[in-house]
Amino acid sequence: MEKTNNVTEFIFWGLSQNPEVEEVCFVVFSFFYTVILLGNFLIMMTVCMGNLFKCPMYFFLNFLSFVDICYSSVTVPKMIIDLLVKNKTISYPGCMLQLFGVHFFGCTEIFILTVMAYDRYVAICKPLHYMAIMDQERCNKMLLGTWVGGFLHSIIQVALVVQLPFCGPNEIDHYFCDVHPVLKLACTDSYVVGVVVTANSGTIALGSFVILIISYTIILVSLRKQSVEGRRKAISTCGSHITVVIIFFGPCTFMYMRPDTTFSEDKMVAVFYTIITPMLNPLIYTMRNAEVKNAMKKLWGRKVF
Repeated sequence: MEKTNNVTEFIFWGLSQNPEVEEVCFVVFSFFYTVILLGNFLIMMTVCMGNLFKCPMYFFLNFLSFVDICYSSVTVPKMIIDLLVKNKTISYPGCMLQLFGVHFFGCTEIFILTVMAYDRYVAICKPLHYMAIMDQERCNKMLLGTWVGGFLHSIIQVALVVQLPFCGPNEIDHYFCDVHPVLKLACTDSYVVGVVVTANSGTIALGSFVILIISYTIILVSLRKQSVEGRRKAISTCGSHITVVIIFFGPCTFMYMRPDTTFSEDKMVAVFYTIITPMLNPLIYTMRNAEVKNAMKKLWGRKVF
């Protein structure tokens, strides 16, 4: 069957059809996006200017903050602008690029969180061999692996969508281009594509989540052998990681580990992993991590904590 594409742009329904609600959302999400940029830039500057790259935890935390900025910037600025206009449109190429960016940075973040869990496992369970195992070369390879993994995942998602014909309608009941809402507009049976998409995203989300749960379970069990001070420090650090994992993986599981269907709640759930998580990450990693707080105190010379 020859592919026919009559659609040159898509129209978003946005978060709400109520102008008053949109005005409130504009103020709220503009504030949230500002916090995302400032908070994550602060962590990146602290790591870079404090010369903390030698510590694997800070090395990965720096790139987690960078990915959070990129991840939110794929969708949030467009969504904020759309809250002020009546016609919320995006071109077909722009939609495909947005779909690629969401899955690229989202998947990369999942892999970075998994690598950070492994880093904490080695630090707590094998402290004497920590620097030998987590040397700079291995950290660089693991980081490269997260980017390559994210790219492969996202390119598969986009390749499955772009080969489908779109001949109308072109209205997406969402505030950004994601796989499931876009598949609903295809002018052909997209069941097989939907299954492959779900299997791809579901395997990554579930596999990473299981690895994280196992890692932190082993860590918590091993803490019984630690001193009281060591246990407190480890729980403080791992507690922040576990909090991020729960906030990020909960909504992702709801969205991507299910058949090719959409619900009215999808937009609000998506807000959590595209806006709330990138905003909370800097707060969680600073307020619950004594080492990060001390590094910021020394670097910025202010007693804000």
